[in-house]
Amino acid sequence: MDGFDWPVLMRAGMRGLGLRPNDFWALTPAELRLLLGEETGARPMGRTRLDELMAAFPDTAEGARG
Repeated sequence: MDGFDWPVLMRAGMRGLGLRPNDFWALTPAELRLLLGEETGARPMGRTRLDELMAAFPDTAEGARG
């Protein structure tokens, strides 16, 4: 990301969503994107990728705590 277009984001947050300035500035960029309906972020890990990671990094008795 090259930067934020603050005037556009402020209009969307305060005019579009009706946020008060304090509420707008308290949001993280991820929270603001979520409120604005943007869903282009990273997707959650699927089962296939989890299985790949489990195979690559299996739990062992040495690393187990109990």
